[in-house]
Amino acid sequence: MVKIIIDHRERSSGIIKELAKNNEIEIKQLQTADFIIEGITQEGNTQIIGIERKTQEDFLNSIIDKRIITQLNILRENFKYPLLIIEGIGNLYNIRNFHPNSIRGMLASIAIDFQIPILYTRNYRDTASLITIMAKRLEKPRRLSSLLKKRKPLTIKEQQELIISSFPGIGPETSKLLLRNFKSIKNIINSEDKELKKVDNIGSKKASKIFEIITKEYQEDN
Repeated sequence: MVKIIIDHRERSSGIIKELAKNNEIEIKQLQTADFIIEGITQEGNTQIIGIERKTQEDFLNSIIDKRIITQLNILRENFKYPLLIIEGIGNLYNIRNFHPNSIRGMLASIAIDFQIPILYTRNYRDTASLITIMAKRLEKPRRLSSLLKKRKPLTIKEQQELIISSFPGIGPETSKLLLRNFKSIKNIINSEDKELKKVDNIGSKKASKIFEIITKEYQEDN
């Protein structure tokens, strides 16, 4: 069973009532994070997610007083899966008289230096819904391989088109025209530039360039 532990300071936000509708919750004084999701996966592994939640205004204030640095450091040190939620629907760059690059710099630092994902929500209800979904996802995880479509191997026809379309100035459609006319890659390679020019969309310049690539001797860099 997944449990969501909520810092007692979140009482005034309205989010506790929302989370209590669909989750097992516990309210306590947390030293790190605003929310902790604890659960055991189907594979029997214990997973703990630490979430720091900030309204847009609080996020900007925490940049000014550098509080965000300390909080994210603690979050990163204590949780294998740390997350930052920024809550609000305003334009983050217009809320206060704040240089946009200061905000961008902090967002970049959170993502790259701290390696903490940033998630955005509209309001406390949206935040509660997101946390609930994460809790359910923790309880019944899907393997990444099942989320990604498995790409089918290219057919011979597709491989032939891909090879010819890699020639300069030859896109997918022109590669099909060349293959229809010459029937095989071998025939294209063995053709003269004057034969190439007979194909629609192949002018003298393209034909000469293709012929040069096919016939020019390979030279290694010095």
